[in-house]
Amino acid sequence: MKPLIEVKNIDCRYRGETIIKDLSLHANEGSLVCLLGPSGCGKTTVLRAIAGFEPIYNGHIKIADRVVSKPGFIEVPEKRQLGMVFQDYALFPHMTVLDNVCFGLRQHTKEEQLTIAKETLGLVGMQDYGKRYPHELSGGQQQRIALARALAPKPNAILMDEPFSNLDVEMRKRLSTEIRDILKGLGITGIMVTHDQDEAFALGDMVGVMKDGKILQWDSPFNLYHEPNNRFVADFIGQGVFIDGVMVTPTEIRTEFGLVNADRAYNWPENSPVEILLRPDDVIYDPEGPFQGEVIQKAFRGAEIMYTLRLETGSKILSLFPSHEDFAIGDQVSIRMDLQHVVAFSKLA
Repeated sequence: MKPLIEVKNIDCRYRGETIIKDLSLHANEGSLVCLLGPSGCGKTTVLRAIAGFEPIYNGHIKIADRVVSKPGFIEVPEKRQLGMVFQDYALFPHMTVLDNVCFGLRQHTKEEQLTIAKETLGLVGMQDYGKRYPHELSGGQQQRIALARALAPKPNAILMDEPFSNLDVEMRKRLSTEIRDILKGLGITGIMVTHDQDEAFALGDMVGVMKDGKILQWDSPFNLYHEPNNRFVADFIGQGVFIDGVMVTPTEIRTEFGLVNADRAYNWPENSPVEILLRPDDVIYDPEGPFQGEVIQKAFRGAEIMYTLRLETGSKILSLFPSHEDFAIGDQVSIRMDLQHVVAFSKLA
């Protein structure tokens, strides 16, 4: 499938310093992709470069197979046919909801503007709020209006910059799922930047994990969680701990839990020290389990409880128990390992 948006080997600079170096990504038509990373990693700069707000100093950016950015050339944002959804919604406070959505439709007649705006408000479930003003709406409602305004001109794609960061946790979860359904239903391509992996996983078909101006891994949410290709991604994505081990064969690692089989063959020398990633779902509560752990922390999560356990060796691990298995701090519990996705990282580097 041909990409609708292609970013190829771009560099971006700020005050003479290169903050994006040789970065590439693509978004196929109808796909939703995310750039995920900590604050300051450069993800918003990439989005701004795609939108036409930032120049690039190497490589190129194409939209619908047309070069819109290259060194020395930058097509203005309004010609790129992209919708933008901002972190702070950027709604006009003196305009009604309907007028806000009509704002980008000035090339249409007033009657056409109203028809399109009302149809688009219906898509985001806000058809009954056209006469209200932004300050009369909740944060989630304002974000739906911002999305409607971005969708109304029928853009090539939607760009979203931390769109849920001003909302509470439950609203983030609900709105990220709703927006994914809306965009998928319309077949609209979307690129979102966020520091929240739950948002990225809820919305993105593909996710790029960024650090220091580079994409370290571009992959599906499943692979990022279960098959991270470097230690930063393993540590940044999900929850887990690193357990020491020693290479026995290219696919076998000796750990305090015995010999475990890795997902792949590693070319590190025999007896070289490594770490393996242990996720909470790798550690199973089992009254007949071979290992014992002392509960030192617990966090209730409704259907599950996240326990921090201290093993007899002194290692601390995480485990998710069904919430009806309610243990107190200091209790000893029995566990077993279910290591189906063993990923190792060398300690020699």
